Amino acid sequence: MKYKKRFADIALAERLKSSGAILIEGAKGCGKTETAKQISADVVRFDVDEETRIKMEINPKSVLSGAAPLLLDEWQEYPRIWNYVRREVDESEQKGRFILTGSATPDDKVRRHSGAGRFSVIKMRPMSLFEKGWSTGEVSLSALMNGKAPESETVKFDIGELAEKITIGGWPGLIGKSAADGLLFANDYVSMIAEVDLSRVSDRRRDPYKVARLIQSLARNISTEASISALSKDAGGNNKDMSDETVSEYLYALERLMATDNLPAWNTHIRSSDMLRKAPKRHLADPSLAVGALRLSVDKLTADLNYFGLLFESLVIRDLKIYADAGGGKVFHYRDSRGVEMDAIVEYADGAWGAFEIKLGIGAADDAARNLLKFAAKIDTKKTKAPSALTVVTGNGFAHRRTDGVNVVPIATLTA
Repeated sequence: MKYKKRFADIALAERLKSSGAILIEGAKGCGKTETAKQISADVVRFDVDEETRIKMEINPKSVLSGAAPLLLDEWQEYPRIWNYVRREVDESEQKGRFILTGSATPDDKVRRHSGAGRFSVIKMRPMSLFEKGWSTGEVSLSALMNGKAPESETVKFDIGELAEKITIGGWPGLIGKSAADGLLFANDYVSMIAEVDLSRVSDRRRDPYKVARLIQSLARNISTEASISALSKDAGGNNKDMSDETVSEYLYALERLMATDNLPAWNTHIRSSDMLRKAPKRHLADPSLAVGALRLSVDKLTADLNYFGLLFESLVIRDLKIYADAGGGKVFHYRDSRGVEMDAIVEYADGAWGAFEIKLGIGAADDAARNLLKFAAKIDTKKTKAPSALTVVTGNGFAHRRTDGVNVVPIATLTA
């Protein structure tokens, strides 16, 4: 299958010019290795190469002798290679020497020596709609944030087709595959996490049944601020056999596997005395995993539009993160004690920011626009910049700027 270009390709090429080693992290199956292989000169596979295992036992430094950029794939299988890479970068002072890829992060204790100034980190996610060819790319997020009014043709909307796209997800291995293939992939993915992966990163046996129930609870609570106590109550069921402590431990392990990708809360200056809520919104690495965890289908999704809307929100958040990353931005959510909330805040290093509401149908754009304008009026512009863009992201319609200044952008027209 021909390689499809990713936004991470550009980021990787740039980092190789300025850092001795680049660490690409992301969920299993999101395409880290294939992206790294496009630019690497040599590859060491820590997870399957028997010769590498022997070298690591006898002389770990010999593993690093390949041509640059040398790809160290699944490096976390031998975490001590981190310090050998660090020393090699220090001694050679060569830029672009190593690329490390991994689908799990080792415990912090294995990185006791800082990689600051030596390692540059790239977070990779599954593919966006644009990267998979499912978005026209008529509207650029960076252009929106620079004040450009969006324009596009009308998006042909079929809720069944959108449900198929959510079920297939952003996994590179599923390009050209069906929704049935996507559901099977997601089922197997979640099962592997529950039965093998979580115990592996935890260094002790975890109960696969409890892990699966927690992932199902995360799926049910996707795009919400479900607390740990709420998750433990939901996952524990009538037996009440999931304590808050157990849920916290499992969530930490899922984070290390990068199977979750939560949305942090945004802190800003507002004119009122409203308290800011700081709980993250729960998201999985890809909304397709929620479909797999709950063993849903396209028909079941389209029959429950409330839940479908939460999955659509998660899809949009995934893509906003990818597009914002490409421009050096971050994505957050906002909620205060009066219940005023924003589905997404995109913020860049220079302080420029924009607020986004996510609505499945364009018919909800009026209410969303009023909420955006109400929120913007709360911002203390003496301490925080005024928003660069107020935007409603929809599943249908066409991209345009309303007379009140709020943008309306179908997700299938958006790119970085």
